[in-house]
Amino acid sequence: MPIVVKVRDVMDKKVVVLDEKMTCIDAIKMMLEKKVWSVLVSRQGLPVGVVTERDIIRRVIAQGKDVNKVSLGEIMSSPLITVGPDEPIGRAMELMASNEIRRVFVVEEGKIIGRVTQTEAFRHILDVMMTLASL
Repeated sequence: MPIVVKVRDVMDKKVVVLDEKMTCIDAIKMMLEKKVWSVLVSRQGLPVGVVTERDIIRRVIAQGKDVNKVSLGEIMSSPLITVGPDEPIGRAMELMASNEIRRVFVVEEGKIIGRVTQTEAFRHILDVMMTLASL
């Protein structure tokens, strides 16, 4: 019988949402407070993009822009790449690889309920492989 690891088994439910008009410094403070390295960006209450700590470094700091003035909407990556919670984790990994991104968001019934990162997906798959190898 095949072992199927679902997205739901690996996803992190800790998702932080900030309005597109907020600044990069707001995002940095929230990331540090919540111990996350990405935030969802919303427009009129609906998620429309994502900003990561890497985005802020590359698109703001490295270009000499002011983190106090640049809005999240100006630097967000959009559209969001999403996956369903009951899809195999391989599908999430495939989406990350093909889109050259490090996280996908998990959507159920039209709502974002979590996210899967490359690191967590890899860690979980490695755990399964190590468990199988020890049998």
